[in-house]
Amino acid sequence: MADFLGMMKQAAQLQAKMKALQDELDTVEVEGTSGAGLVAVRMTAKMEVKGVTIDPSLMKADEREILEDLLVTAHNDARRKAEAAMQEKMASLTGGLPLPPGLGLG
Repeated sequence: MADFLGMMKQAAQLQAKMKALQDELDTVEVEGTSGAGLVAVRMTAKMEVKGVTIDPSLMKADEREILEDLLVTAHNDARRKAEAAMQEKMASLTGGLPLPPGLGLG
């Protein structure tokens, strides 16, 4: 019975750490860029987009397709950085052990 109580205590501690980590991921921001910095997307490590910056030189009707492509690229760059930040934070919580699939912090 003592082993079960110990496991329950560890589970409660892990749950508290996960909650704290989720709160921290809301404050971690990354920025993805494209077009040599002409477009930037800022997002949290939980993949919430916080802002988009577009250089005024791209605000031309005939540049629309280029701008759309740059936005997609910048968003994907930010997403990769956010995923890396989340993995880094998770590694610090789990001691480097990977979490089972589907146990992310979405």
